[in-house]
Amino acid sequence: MFYTENKLSKIIVNCCFKIHSTLGPGLFESVYENILAYELSKENLKIEIQKALPVYYEDVKMDIGFRTDIIVENKVIIEIKSVEELNKVHYKQLQTYLKLTNIKLGLLINFNETLIKEGIHRVVNNL
Repeated sequence: MFYTENKLSKIIVNCCFKIHSTLGPGLFESVYENILAYELSKENLKIEIQKALPVYYEDVKMDIGFRTDIIVENKVIIEIKSVEELNKVHYKQLQTYLKLTNIKLGLLINFNETLIKEGIHRVVNNL
């Protein structure tokens, strides 16, 4: 099935609402990541968890430790946080991942919010 970034975004957001309404805030990022991956797999979406991202510099591949939390259908990167508040560096991190992969849409999701809708942020790369 063909999914647009916006369609995938709606599915992801709905899964996040379900998870947050069931578990609430305050758990480790790894817990939310695994449960979100489970929910997305139930939607029959192709997902990659903790995918390593190499950096190319002057045609040299450097494996320097970048890892995405979840990539969905090779069209959306999800970066999961469970922090008191998001910082500029969180947005920049996701923007870097988008540039390295040429993926157009990222979702920065902070599950440590009272209302999950306040924790979901879109980050775009030439979309």
